[in-house]
This record gives sequence, structure tokens and C-alpha cells, in this order.
Amino acid sequence: MWNNPAFDEHEKLTLVHDRASGLSAIIAIHSTHRGPAAGGTRFWHYANSKDAITDALRLSQGMSYKNAMADLPIGGGKAVILADADRTKTPEMLAAFADAVDALGGRYITAEDVGITEADMVAVSKRTRFVTGLPADESGAGGDPGPYTSRGIYLGLKAAVEHKLNRSLDGVHVALQGTGSVGSGLARLLAADGAKLTLADMNEARVKALAEELGAQTVAPDAIMTVPCDVFSPNALGGILTPESIAALDCRIVAGGANNQLDRVDDGRLLADRGILYAPDYVLNAGGIIAVSYEYFARIDGKPVDTDAIDTRISGIADRLREVWAEADSSGEPVNLVADAMARRKIGR
Repeated sequence: MWNNPAFDEHEKLTLVHDRASGLSAIIAIHSTHRGPAAGGTRFWHYANSKDAITDALRLSQGMSYKNAMADLPIGGGKAVILADADRTKTPEMLAAFADAVDALGGRYITAEDVGITEADMVAVSKRTRFVTGLPADESGAGGDPGPYTSRGIYLGLKAAVEHKLNRSLDGVHVALQGTGSVGSGLARLLAADGAKLTLADMNEARVKALAEELGAQTVAPDAIMTVPCDVFSPNALGGILTPESIAALDCRIVAGGANNQLDRVDDGRLLADRGILYAPDYVLNAGGIIAVSYEYFARIDGKPVDTDAIDTRISGIADRLREVWAEADSSGEPVNLVADAMARRKIGR
């Protein structure tokens, strides 16, 4: 474990197993330097436990960097629940997971991620208060954070087009991978600004309906990364930017909301060598965690959520990206390494 490249001096790695419910889970806490570690729970079927641990570590580190770059008073953590091949999820498993989170005494705050629903988080909240991303209450705190994530990505993508292409979004061709909650929200914002869209998703009915709504084109999922375009926007799962896929890109910008898009750290240099501007995912997709962190502290303090403050901080995503690109331009270092160094300074490493 100590030699795992994803370990990166994590503060705590908890392996959870509950025989009665069948729960197997991993809770990774990367840093609490800025506050309690916050990050969602992923419910996923992994080929083996090593892959699950590596995913938890990478996602946890990414949350530390994301929360630090958003200047939030929280650290970074992540949890993964190991699903079987049938994705069996039971109330008993969620209860056991909630107890594991509660046992950490607030050092880790959980929320939704891939495979976990708002209803799942409501069930978890019945056994621990260290959870956020819940339905809106009478104070106004809560609700779906997806629109906040989409808006942050939209603002960052718009800034990338201005930085690299010196133009507005009107007429810019965006090849968008993934049309779930975040991807579809992003697509609608881009279309409203006149962007030309090509969409792809594993869910054929969903992508077809969105394309008809927006007047967009569609391609097969395995073709979206080679579509000639101005911007490639990955909004599904990570690890898609490899030496092979980067060589096949036909775009000038990569800007999307998927976590851990680069398969390896060195792949950022490959993008730079090709003259492709990269928007680091954890800077770009911070809108959701901004919203749920404000929700969490509003609930703890018993106060209404400050939606104006959320909007202001999300609007700052574009400025944070401009800082990263300016330093990369002046130093000659790849954008991802510049962003990582900035984030580490903010978390005291």
C-alpha cells in the first residue's frame, strides 16, 4: 500500500466489512488540513479489491485538491462501496455503511456519487449526521447539486474557449461525452449560447432525446473522442485520456466534468505537447461540492443556506482556471502539474 502511486500520504484508509449485511467498503481520507474530509460515496462493481482501493485513493486525493482550489473550509475524502456484479444494494448495507461513517466522528462527511441516489443519502442520514447532499429542507439547504456542477463546468469551458480561441461560445463545436444529470445540464447551457453539439452516451434513449431537444448530432460512444471539434468535453467516468486516446484527439481544448480524466500524470504533458488546452477536472467540476458544503454547514448551524455565496464561489471557477493557465504559460509546465502544485500548497503539502 505504501508504494501505491495513489497513496500520496493519505491520513487514513478504512476498510469496512459487515458480514451480516454483506457490506464491503473503503473510506479514504486524504487530508483534513483545511477541515473535515468531504467527498461522495461511489457504489461500483470492481474487477478486484486492488482496483477499488486505488480508485478510492485517487478520488480522495482529487477531492482534497478540488476543495482546496475552491477555497472551501473542508478537506478531501471519498468512499467506495464494492457492489457485486448485479449491483445489489440493500437497506442493511446502507445502514452498516452509515455506522462506519459515524464511527469516524465527523472526520469524513459523505454525499452522493456514481451509483448512489439522494434517497440512499436520506437513509444514511438516519444513522449519522455526517452527510450532505440531502433534499431541500425548510431552511432552503439541500437539493440536487447537479445543476451547480453543470454551471461551474459551463463557466470554465467558456473561459477555456476565450483563453485558447479568443471567441465566444456561439458556433463553437463541442463534442460532449456523457449526458447524465451533469452532462445534460451542461449541454443545455452550451446550446443556449449557440454552441454546436455532438453528443454520445451509453444510454441511447437518453442521448437521442437530448439531441432532439437541442438540435444536436449524436455519434456512437466509441467515436466521440475522435470527432473533429473545438472542445472535447468528457462528462462520464475517468481514466479516458491515455497516450493512445490523446494522440487520436482532434480538438484544441479538453474541458469536462469527469473525475480523474488523465490516466497518468504524464498524460498532461502529452496534451500540452499537442497544443491542447486542458481544464483540470477538479477545478472545473467543483460546483457540486461547493453547493453541498454550504448546505452541510447551514444545517449544522441551523441557518438558511447562502445561495448568493454559492453562486459567487462557483463564478470564481473561471478565475481559478485563468490563474492556472497563466502560470502554465509562463512556466512552460503542463497545466495539470501547475494545478496540482497550487492545490498542494493550499493543503500544506
